[in-house]
Amino acid sequence: MTTTERPVRRDFAQRLRAETRAEHGRAHAQPYVRALLAGQLGAEDFAMLLAQHYFAYAVLEAAAEHMRSDLVAGPFVSDRLRRLPALEADLQHYFGRGWRRKVAPSAATEEYLARMREICFDWPGGFVAHHYTRYLADLSGGQAIRAIMGRSMDRSDGAGFAFLTFEQIPNGPRFKDAYRTLLDTVGWSAAEEDRIVAEVKRAYAHNTRVLAELSYLLIPRQR
Repeated sequence: MTTTERPVRRDFAQRLRAETRAEHGRAHAQPYVRALLAGQLGAEDFAMLLAQHYFAYAVLEAAAEHMRSDLVAGPFVSDRLRRLPALEADLQHYFGRGWRRKVAPSAATEEYLARMREICFDWPGGFVAHHYTRYLADLSGGQAIRAIMGRSMDRSDGAGFAFLTFEQIPNGPRFKDAYRTLLDTVGWSAAEEDRIVAEVKRAYAHNTRVLAELSYLLIPRQR
């Protein structure tokens, strides 16, 4: 892929959103997500999700460091988005100082990690696909989920919600507009755009399987 194979395309971000809407809907249809958005989860349930996110972000942010100087992927890398320190703080809050011994990736998360390791360090478009899927989802839904969980857990001090608090991004909509502009102005070839759309769909599928596993673990506590 080169950035000069065709004229710059101005609607790739819109295309990504439109062509992955079904995958996004399947993720949101998982019982775990429905319970989360309905304010039915407790601290233990929420911590299970954070633990799986921790392993995903560990790989993704290692890939970000690797891709930081890449001409295509590098502009998407932003320290303002980093979630790993926040996840570590939250996991210590929920599990205590020995939290690293208490969390492990699920089977679905292991598959997700394997895919990111396979492509995110060598294929700039693949890195962007997973970066887009993970960060924009958490930036978009973070504030709403934080408010819901704060009410359901009766917490107003923000403790345990560092992951959902993007302190370095005070204006989420403006940041997302700038991110979408990057997507629209890279100048990928038509074939590369197709590959990226397919990889975003695959990233959503991995996330949906992670959520499905969390849904299964949640069932006994909701009986």
